[in-house]
Amino acid sequence: MNRVAVLLSLLLATPAVGHAGPRRGTEGNLGAAPSFSVRTVEGKMVRLSELRGRPVVIDFWATWCVPCRATLPQLDTLQSRYRDQGLFVLGLSVDDDGLQLVRRYAGRLGLRYPIALASENVLDLYGPIRMIPTTFFIDRRGIIARRVVGSIDGETIDGYVREVLGP
Repeated sequence: MNRVAVLLSLLLATPAVGHAGPRRGTEGNLGAAPSFSVRTVEGKMVRLSELRGRPVVIDFWATWCVPCRATLPQLDTLQSRYRDQGLFVLGLSVDDDGLQLVRRYAGRLGLRYPIALASENVLDLYGPIRMIPTTFFIDRRGIIARRVVGSIDGETIDGYVREVLGP
């Protein structure tokens, strides 16, 4: 079974969760964010190791994921709002249908933050990714401060970003 089929089966089998309860994700020091490199749909390399000192949001998503459709534009807005404070948002698609599909989809949505395909290596490093969207909030020290499974409302995601921006 391919990666998308596995994720879809897990998504359909996973009970819905609320917006704020402890089942939504994990918070606190979850350890150092594993380093990886990806090539964006625009052909640029992104290396997590080069982003040390900046707060980072990594969002695992797919073009067919209905909850992702709400989260993606919110992340784009946050990237614009907090860019001057160093925020770096990276979208990692789990689509198996290729780079062109993901590039067209991101273009249709007008996403301005970097988008790449999630490699098996990245999925292994940050997994298991059992439901999408799954979003990681990484502080300036490179520590995962929060892992959230499922969609996040605008106010909550803004608060999580402000947490990793720090004082």
